[in-house]
Amino acid sequence: MNLLVTGGAGYIGSHFCKAATKVGHDVVVYDNLSAGHKKFVKFGPFEQGDIRDTQKVIAALKEHRVEAIVHFAAKALVGESMKYPELYYSNNTWGTASVFEAAKNCDITKVVFSSSCATYGTPEVSQISETTLQEPINPYGVSKKQSEEIAKDYQRLCGIRVAMLRYFNVAGQDEDGELYEDHSPETHIIPNILLAAKEGRPFTVNGDDYNTPDGSCIRDYVYVGDLVKAHLKALVQLETQNCLVSNVALGKGYSVKEVFEAVKDVLAIQPKVIVGPRRQGDPDRLVADATFFRTWYTEEMKDLASMIATLRPRN
Repeated sequence: MNLLVTGGAGYIGSHFCKAATKVGHDVVVYDNLSAGHKKFVKFGPFEQGDIRDTQKVIAALKEHRVEAIVHFAAKALVGESMKYPELYYSNNTWGTASVFEAAKNCDITKVVFSSSCATYGTPEVSQISETTLQEPINPYGVSKKQSEEIAKDYQRLCGIRVAMLRYFNVAGQDEDGELYEDHSPETHIIPNILLAAKEGRPFTVNGDDYNTPDGSCIRDYVYVGDLVKAHLKALVQLETQNCLVSNVALGKGYSVKEVFEAVKDVLAIQPKVIVGPRRQGDPDRLVADATFFRTWYTEEMKDLASMIATLRPRN
């Protein structure tokens, strides 16, 4: 199948492109390189462009005879979204509307959309299911919820089959080291622990006064390789389903302090730790109920230690 992958030069998008080509798909990367990297565009042709440029997206779809879209492109920093909400409503909300409008114009019938657990906000449940009320508490989460509503409208009104995958914290890297996380600034916890160790400075835990057993916030995780395989499986699900909404996670929560200790143990490093202020907009706990997810994605998944073990030091 010919796939257009928005954000295909980024961390998750590039991993998806590699996995997709391995199983016989042809991919076209569409990315403006605002956060992605040209060095990760290795698995198919590249179209540099903004997803908000609907006509340019349409041109790419037509030129490459695209049959389905996998839509990763988005801004994804909670803290930044609190400072610059307009960037998130423009890039994420309007950008998603543009992608779906382009799909409609080119008779594309399948779109897999990367949503987020941030759409749930701070639910008062120990594990979050797909039916949990979505009440996001930051513009990033709001923009993803709005994007879901756009996707549902295009499904209902235009017949585009859509999968919306609400994934939790993504970790790990390609096991042969060809692809990896490369963000600037880096905000993800595990790469930041490694960076602190490499630079000989303490790792900062952002807040120890959350309503959790050890005071640090709790998150669920999913290995990037499992996540991209779930996107491939979602494409298959859309052969028989009009709309798929699913969490993607292990269904197990780990606190920041627990992740820090796991990284130390698995990678045999000894960084120090200090406590800093909370990050604005961070919920206390986000842990998935993965019951529904595991009904349609049945492959074995990496646990946290196995995710960490995929990491390799870089210069």
